[in-house]
Amino acid sequence: MGYGSRKEVAITMKAGGFIVAGQPVTDPGAGIDVEALEGSTYRSEPLDPPSPLTILLNKPRGYTCSHDEHGLLIYDLLPERWSRRSPVLSSAGRLDKESTGLVLVTDDGDFLHRVISPKHHVWKKYRVTLRDPLRGNEAELFSSGTFTFDNDKSPLKPARWSPDGNQGGVMELQEGRYHQIRRMFAGLGNHVEALHRFQIGQLALGDLPEGEFRVLSQADLGQIFEN
Repeated sequence: MGYGSRKEVAITMKAGGFIVAGQPVTDPGAGIDVEALEGSTYRSEPLDPPSPLTILLNKPRGYTCSHDEHGLLIYDLLPERWSRRSPVLSSAGRLDKESTGLVLVTDDGDFLHRVISPKHHVWKKYRVTLRDPLRGNEAELFSSGTFTFDNDKSPLKPARWSPDGNQGGVMELQEGRYHQIRRMFAGLGNHVEALHRFQIGQLALGDLPEGEFRVLSQADLGQIFEN
């Protein structure tokens, strides 16, 4: 869980720094039921959830959904010790550097695959702001199932576009090709000025502040697969 080496954790436990069910656990070799860890504390702070862990993050602009690139990373917004967790945390469906909003971060490989696979038809909602006025036929084109990027062989799956005003609206996708929404509008001669994901399935970002995260419950996870 990233708190330290076995030796460091053992020292903390022997000093009474690990509390389970209101009682200190001072024997580093003690066996503890994972379900009993709820409400536990480590060094007077609530114990991090064990694996599998999935969180909802409100990504600010300028952060990258990657472990390897230079600059600001979404993992910089999480507790530093989480970088040492095993299994490793990864984003389930990326947002590009300039986009904002809902990102799922998980150490559950099966869950990650279910979210990003088009076979599971998980709809994702984005608020889009455009540089130029809408043409008026975007919804028809994007929902046709025949809209294709240059040099791509397969057309995009039908998408739902709901205009809001003259230069924006809400896009709903069930796939996530590279820079998909930006490329869709670029294909019509327009440019996406701002892109914000606010919902996956029925799980909404809500009023979570930018740059903050929350751990998802089983009920939250179930909402992701409700369309």
